[in-house]
Amino acid sequence: MLGYSLMAFEKVAGPEELPPGEMRELMRSGQPLVLCHTPDGLHVMEGTCPHAGGRLAQGALHGSTLVCPWHAWEFDCTTGELDFHDSVKLRKFPVERRDDGIYVDFD
Repeated sequence: MLGYSLMAFEKVAGPEELPPGEMRELMRSGQPLVLCHTPDGLHVMEGTCPHAGGRLAQGALHGSTLVCPWHAWEFDCTTGELDFHDSVKLRKFPVERRDDGIYVDFD
């Protein structure tokens, strides 16, 4: 048996729906996630700040840094890590750009 798992990617946006430098909130099983289009590519991670529950998609995206709208906590979109405390990390989800859109593996 091969040592791999099958990923179940789901389409979340069309191919041109999220221009570079923008982000969008996604809802999955009642939980907010945030899709960010950074200079490094596309990233999807948990969409609620662990500090006080701010919705991250309502914050600001500066390059590859996502800033929480409530208390300006900054997260690296490429790693999910908080800028001043590397033990705080948002869960990330695999994302792919395909010809027909943007896909995320939520499993």
